[in-house]
Amino acid sequence: MSFVPDAVLSRLAPVLEPLDPFRREEFQLRIDRWWPDVLGGVKRLYAASHDPEEIAGGLLEAAARAYAERDPELLALDRGRLLTPDWLQQPDRVGYACYADRFAQNLRGVGRHADYLAELGVTYLHLMPLLRPRDGDNDGGYAVADYRQVRPDLGSIGDLRDLATVLRRRGISLVMDLVLNHVAREHEWATRAKAGESRYRDYFYIYPDRTEPDAFEATLPEVFPDFAPGNFTWDEDVSGWVWTTFNSWQWDVNWANPQVLAEYADIILFLSNLGVEVLRLDAIAFTWKRLGTNCQNQPEVHDLTQVLRAITRIAAPAVAFKAEAIVGPQDLIQYLGTGTHVGKVSDLAYHNSLMVQAWSMLAAGDTVLTRRAMRALPPAPTGGTWITYVRCHDDIGWAIDDRDAAAVGLNGFWHRRFLADWYAGDVAGSWARGLVFQFNEETGDKRTSGMTASLVGLEAAESQGEKDTALARIFLLHAISFGWGGIPVIWSGDELAMLDDANWAREPGHAGDNRWAHRPRLDWTLARQRSDLRTETGKVFAGLSHLAAVRRTLPQLHASADPEVLDEGIDRGIFAVARRHASGPMLGLYNVTQDWRPVPWSIFEEMAFTTPVNALGNRHSITSGDDGYVWIAPLSAWWVVEA
Repeated sequence: MSFVPDAVLSRLAPVLEPLDPFRREEFQLRIDRWWPDVLGGVKRLYAASHDPEEIAGGLLEAAARAYAERDPELLALDRGRLLTPDWLQQPDRVGYACYADRFAQNLRGVGRHADYLAELGVTYLHLMPLLRPRDGDNDGGYAVADYRQVRPDLGSIGDLRDLATVLRRRGISLVMDLVLNHVAREHEWATRAKAGESRYRDYFYIYPDRTEPDAFEATLPEVFPDFAPGNFTWDEDVSGWVWTTFNSWQWDVNWANPQVLAEYADIILFLSNLGVEVLRLDAIAFTWKRLGTNCQNQPEVHDLTQVLRAITRIAAPAVAFKAEAIVGPQDLIQYLGTGTHVGKVSDLAYHNSLMVQAWSMLAAGDTVLTRRAMRALPPAPTGGTWITYVRCHDDIGWAIDDRDAAAVGLNGFWHRRFLADWYAGDVAGSWARGLVFQFNEETGDKRTSGMTASLVGLEAAESQGEKDTALARIFLLHAISFGWGGIPVIWSGDELAMLDDANWAREPGHAGDNRWAHRPRLDWTLARQRSDLRTETGKVFAGLSHLAAVRRTLPQLHASADPEVLDEGIDRGIFAVARRHASGPMLGLYNVTQDWRPVPWSIFEEMAFTTPVNALGNRHSITSGDDGYVWIAPLSAWWVVEA
């Protein structure tokens, strides 16, 4: 039974009345399920200054309109997803991330290469920002000027709808970015604010002098100290200081204004009806501002997500949310839902810690720090799913926690410096050829850019042996990502062992940002070698395809099964991850060194294996040697399961 006030239901009647009785009943059932999440979140956000039922009623009306307009094929997808709520947690989920233009020129080109993605085992395609950005410098597309148009060079909104359809029919979910914290200075809202419309000035944080900005700055960090120091910009057109966390031409929006919430809800419903299946909520951690804090991870962020998710579930339950929150572990877990927000916020979140620790293990040849860091992480909520990855479009920020480092006898600052220097090739013995990104001389912070193949030593390799070792590192890193649980995502070009783009700085607007070195255009000539196992490209493509194929067969890799990092009795060179599932145990064993390393047979016995085999290998029985150990080859990855 619905607890929605009659006044709210009456607003829906004109929208729902033309629908058949089944669809009206279906929508009513969804209201019964998710209305409490809508109203509860709205009350916590706005009750002090607004009528929550009026705000929630407007959102529900928008959901009704979107539901009424939803394509029959998408309605069928909605119903299927409601019957399989764990669809994102299934082990057949494998992701791929790219820029549409750098992958295949435009949206139609992406559709023409759907077979390539399917061959790799991809079921989840994240296209980096493709909504129309401002002209010129636009933060890689994250300065959005229009949420309802795509970049003209990529095609049209119709092309986006067509691409979503092509992918969906191939079993591939389309993922795209939705920037929540800011819009481009050229966006219609900002343009109307500059024109003096008070409604739209209230969409932003605009101050007449530095009094309030200076008060906020006392506790605000700088995201891009080199590119955009400070968090406020004087804008002559509005005669005020505008909050600009990222760049002077990216205006932070004021989520304390419920009209902003309504605008974004409508945008989400619009994109959902195009066939987008996952929305990556970009810069979500920054959306709520509070004086005296760093204005990140405020509690209201999760209320906003709850409201937007509930409205989307009512209109389009096939659509999921992914939180782009690169924050500390204790903060990160909240984006998957804790406390009152369990099961009510984002469905997916990035496992940045696993990515950083995998590279750390490889450089140090030691897993002790990683064991400490991973064991300290709180478990993910049952319905939450991690996105795991080796690389992404961004730089690697060496997020090594000082407390974790100290607990294993390391200095956090100097280990972070070691990693940045190692992957820049500035340490004796380093095989990496990455680039230093945003070196902050005041804090000593260094970050790293680079394609996986360049970072693991393939670029520097001179002999066949060095090349083979670099290829083993690529497979090992991806095996850790694929074997953790959740959705592993491959960064475009890594599947072909592509190196850093030597010409990255020559493109207009790229010279000051070396992250473009690891955002190359996919080399389709190189891609023709993907079936030739005599080439590095063929070996890497086959290896990642093999990981995806094996992963599909292992129910133990369902994301609901928590990974357990083993410590007691494990050699320092071995990263051991146990998974316990009703279908049987699984043990991931990863040798991060260039030596043979032992694993005690007692570990297999403790996990109740009787006939263990390596699912990634020839599946021959694993047996103990006379010394009571199983020995793992250098840079090897094993997924041990019962025969």
